[in-house]
Amino acid sequence: MSPHILILGGTTEARELAAALASRPGVRVTTSLAGRVIRPGTLAGEVRIGGFGGVQGLADWLREEHVDALVDATHPFARTITTHAAQAAAATGVPSVVLRRPGWRPGPGDRWHPVDSLDEAARLLPGLGRRVFLTTGRMELAAFAHLTELHFVVRSVELPEPPMPPHTEVLLARGPFTVADESTLLHDHCIDVLVTKDSGGTATSAKLTAARELALPVVVVRRPALPDGVTAVPDVAGVERWLALNRP
Repeated sequence: MSPHILILGGTTEARELAAALASRPGVRVTTSLAGRVIRPGTLAGEVRIGGFGGVQGLADWLREEHVDALVDATHPFARTITTHAAQAAAATGVPSVVLRRPGWRPGPGDRWHPVDSLDEAARLLPGLGRRVFLTTGRMELAAFAHLTELHFVVRSVELPEPPMPPHTEVLLARGPFTVADESTLLHDHCIDVLVTKDSGGTATSAKLTAARELALPVVVVRRPALPDGVTAVPDVAGVERWLALNRP
């Protein structure tokens, strides 16, 4: 029987991993997406859309679909699904691993303000600037909705969901973006503070370089901690090595 690998996806790394595993003869690969993006793009292997119905629903799916290995390649801030995946894997005895790209680290010239939550980021903003480039995700603007005196520029692939700050300008665009792109955006919109999550990787890091070059303050929301006892690897190659040790 062909080994079946479930990837909890939504990231660039999940897409790369699906392509790498689907190219192996005799391997069945299923990527599960939450369904929050209308046009997720083409993925190698099988694709399922939507949630599982909590820990029990995911555990049932792992059993029913005879999954041999589970790879959590969701966004570093997808705390709920990561917790559910760890619990479902433990309940079913399915080997699991978390694929997490390394986080960003400040360098010389960076004016970072690390925080642990969006609420903490919102509390800092009035003291840092009046025009904010907010890049924390289209579904998480509510934490800033009460900041009526600030102007926000929000960039998103799809329209953000309310509630949101009353003075919000939405830019619909899909990355990756170059440092020149980001510098132009910051300049043209007179941005004086950037807010971002520590997503890590290079796909969205150009804005940090642009902010550094313009000496802008950056509020960086730290990642949530991984559940106790999970194995984490930083890249697709790390997952492939892990799969070799836990060969389905």
